[in-house]
Order: sequence, then structure tokens, then C-alpha cells
Amino acid sequence: MKETYCNAMDKLYWVSIWVAGLAMTVMTVVIPIQVVSRKWFNEGLSWPEPTALVCMIIFTFIGAAASYRAGSHIAVSMLTDRLPEKGQVACRYIVEALMGVIALFIIVYGGDRVMFFVGTGQSLPDFPKLAVYWTYLPIPAGSLITLFFVVESILFGSQHHRPIVQIGK
Repeated sequence: MKETYCNAMDKLYWVSIWVAGLAMTVMTVVIPIQVVSRKWFNEGLSWPEPTALVCMIIFTFIGAAASYRAGSHIAVSMLTDRLPEKGQVACRYIVEALMGVIALFIIVYGGDRVMFFVGTGQSLPDFPKLAVYWTYLPIPAGSLITLFFVVESILFGSQHHRPIVQIGK
């Protein structure tokens, strides 16, 4: 079961880093388009800013999940490094449990926001065919991915040593 779950999480991690990377790339392309349009043509375009905002939301929540699995998130370990081995293990499980609680909270609250906007039927002013809930969907989706990675870490330990996570190191 361990290998099956970890392999599935490898695939999810791979998709997450590609989605986050693509969002960052699109954001990096559309912001200069807006700058050039305003500076050289004296006309601001309506679509680059909302596009960059949606890309930033995707990058933040999906990228954070991938970062968590890779162990490259911000972690303050000054206190835990000075604890005995049993204390470090206990703190690791406490942190994982708290991460799970936070992920669940964001899934529930973010999912509530998505469902609220599904009910309103609102669309983005600059993209009339794009419903507002699509801009909120990466929040609970990224948190669900984070929760999958938290479960993996609790059951099988940190996976930052796996080959797929070591790409570029």
C-alpha cells in the first residue's frame, strides 16, 4: 500500500509543480504586456491584471502543496532541533496534525466560498464567460492536495528524499 500511495502522490506532485510553474509563466508573460500597453500605447488592457491574479492564486495554493511535500516550505526548527529525539518525533506529529487541521479548515471554508459563488452565477467582469467560482477553486483544491501530502507524511514519513522531489538538486 505504501508504494501505491507514494507513487500516486509522486504523480500528484508532478502535476502540481507543472500547474504551479505554468501559472507562474503565464503571470510572468501577461504582466509585462500590461506594462508595455500602458507605458508605450497609453492604453491599459482589462485582461492582464485579473489573469495575473488568478495565476497567482493557482501558483500560491497548488505550489504551496508541492513545496510542502518537497520540504522546501518555511519551517522554523530552532526549538525542535534542540529537543531530544523523542521530543522531535512528537513535535513532528503535532506539526503534521496541525497542518492537517489547517488544510481541512481551508478545504471547508474555501469549498463554502466556491459553492456560494456557484449559487450566485456571477462571472468576472473582464471575462464574462468565466464564472467567479473558478477563481476560488484553487484554494480548496490546493488544500486538498496538501492534505494528501500530510497524510502521506504522517503514514510514511517525509518524502523529500524521493527522486521526483530531488529534481534539480
